[in-house]
Amino acid sequence: MSFNCFNSPSRRRFLAGTAAMVATSAVAQDASSVNSAATTQGEQDLTETVPRNISSFRTLDWRPYFSDLNNGAVLVDIDSRALHYWAEDESFYKLYPSSVPLTEELTRRGRTKITRKVEGPSWRPTPSMLKRNPDWPEFIGPGPDNPMGTHALYLSWTYYRIHGTHDTRKIGRQSSNGCIGLYNEHIAELYEMTKVGTQVLLI
Repeated sequence: MSFNCFNSPSRRRFLAGTAAMVATSAVAQDASSVNSAATTQGEQDLTETVPRNISSFRTLDWRPYFSDLNNGAVLVDIDSRALHYWAEDESFYKLYPSSVPLTEELTRRGRTKITRKVEGPSWRPTPSMLKRNPDWPEFIGPGPDNPMGTHALYLSWTYYRIHGTHDTRKIGRQSSNGCIGLYNEHIAELYEMTKVGTQVLLI
C-alpha cells in the first residue's frame, strides 16, 4: 500500500502565497464577506501560520472505522483537521489537510455517503447562514469568489459537502459553516477517486 501524506508548507511559502492571493483578489475579498478573514474563529490573523495539530496528523488504518471498503471510504477527523481516503481495492491511501466547522454547534459527526458530485459548483447559503450573516449574497456562481472552490462532493445530509476552497488560508483551521474544505488540487484528486455511494464517516 502506498501512502501520500501532506507535508506542511514552510512559513516562507505560506506567507508568499498569502501575499500573492491577497494582491490578486483584494477586490473579490472586499466584495464578499463570505470569504473574509472574519469567518475564521479564534485564528483571526491569517498572515501568520498557526499550529496545525501536526502531532495528530497521522496515517490511520481503515479497519477501526469501517467494516469494508466497498465503493471506497472517506474518514474526516474533525479534531486533527484531516481527511483520509482508502481505495476500494486497498491499492492506495490518501491523507489531506482540511478546514473544519467554526464551532461544535455547526459540526456534524456520524456516517453518511456521497450522493452527488459537481465540478464547478455554485453556492447558496443556507437559511441559518443568512440569519447569522444577513449581508451575505443569496447566490454565487462558479468561479474564484465561490466558497466551494472547483469541485464539491454532496453528502446525504442536507447542506453538508466536502468541497474545495479558493481561500487557501482556511485549510487546517476552523473556518466553515459545517462543510469540510480541501485545497482545490486535493478536492480535484478526491473527486476523481470517489464515486456516488462512497461511504463517509466524520468523527
